[in-house]
Amino acid sequence: MAMPTDSSDARAVGEAVDPTRLEHDLALLATLGARDDGGVARLALDANDIRARLWLAEQAESLGASASVDAIGNVFLDLPGRDPTLAPVVTGSHLDSQPAGGRYDGALGVLAGLEALRALRDAGLSLRRPLSLVSWTNEEGARFAPGTSGSAVFCGVRDLNETRAIRDAAGTSLGSALDECLAALDAAGIPRRPLATPMHAFLELHIEQGPILEQARVPVGVVEGIQGVSWFEVTVTGSANHAGTTPRALRRDALEGACALAASLREAARDDADQVRFTIGTFEVSPGAVNTIPERVTFSIDLRHPDPATLDALTASFQLLAGQSWAGCQATLTPLSRIAPVAFSLPLVTLLDDTAHDLSLAAPRLMSGAFHDAIHLAGHCPTAMLFVPCHNGLSHHPDEYTELDDAVAGTRLLAASLARLCA
Repeated sequence: MAMPTDSSDARAVGEAVDPTRLEHDLALLATLGARDDGGVARLALDANDIRARLWLAEQAESLGASASVDAIGNVFLDLPGRDPTLAPVVTGSHLDSQPAGGRYDGALGVLAGLEALRALRDAGLSLRRPLSLVSWTNEEGARFAPGTSGSAVFCGVRDLNETRAIRDAAGTSLGSALDECLAALDAAGIPRRPLATPMHAFLELHIEQGPILEQARVPVGVVEGIQGVSWFEVTVTGSANHAGTTPRALRRDALEGACALAASLREAARDDADQVRFTIGTFEVSPGAVNTIPERVTFSIDLRHPDPATLDALTASFQLLAGQSWAGCQATLTPLSRIAPVAFSLPLVTLLDDTAHDLSLAAPRLMSGAFHDAIHLAGHCPTAMLFVPCHNGLSHHPDEYTELDDAVAGTRLLAASLARLCA
């Protein structure tokens, strides 16, 4: 990946980022799906999400860009370069939120990309490569599960028709909601574009959704990759009986067994480096009567680590533990899904490091513990991410907050890096 030796243009683009403009856009977008508690409810392909997409497409004209949308609803703003035969550099994130989300998760990445395009225009930099901004569809998966639909379908990781068939809790299919969105964009004159178009590189800015950057008191971090995840379902089977008449020695209490197994699994996942992420997120007891010994308990495990060998070793340990008897009960461990860790492009990560140095920004490297659209783009083109701090590491919550100075620092690093990639 070639990088210009002269960094003066990149610095000029970074300096052209306008904090007032970025702050205005954040406040404006937060009105689309605003909650009374200050949060945002802008679920994928709902009326507010469609309004946000239309607003984003409207920004193309003032930039001298063209807006377009693909078959899964991803919205692109494209700035031409001097050589139209070259694949574009692309940045972006997503506009959908959790039902009780904040105004920064996803949205900041789109708005930072928008401000970066404006800064390139204001700096008067002539781009050799085209530059694009994208808002991916249904990253959160809060309405239509699983998430990252737009980036996954774009990259060919998931099938478009199978994705369209997914339904929300009310029974509405993603395809039906998507058709309403596409109709609104069609009515606004936004043309269609194909899926899987080539990209020279993809950069995504996002809030960290963790405490590391805030604790280190740095404004931005360079993300090296996304840790892998394995999901499991554990079922512990005992025997139901009367709670008041069955002595302990004769019980096969599935809850007692499940609690003991869960504690042992958690202990097996403990590591001195504190890199393993082990979470039991659901726990269901059956038959669920106050005076009946539980017969069956089912719980989930979310296991994450950046090293696939560690995930394999922990999976083997979990299987051995599940094969034992727990309070006289039998257990089964069923793998549900596995996503391998992703390492981002080293040349691109190095470019971000070097650009941060040019801008006198402290930008340590870190891994992402959460999934992002970049996980799919990494298989499509050289990809990397930037994180900015969020207060107390809080996200997916109305109190989610990022200081404007940190958002601006991240946007300046993003804009300057895009300038170097396009120069």
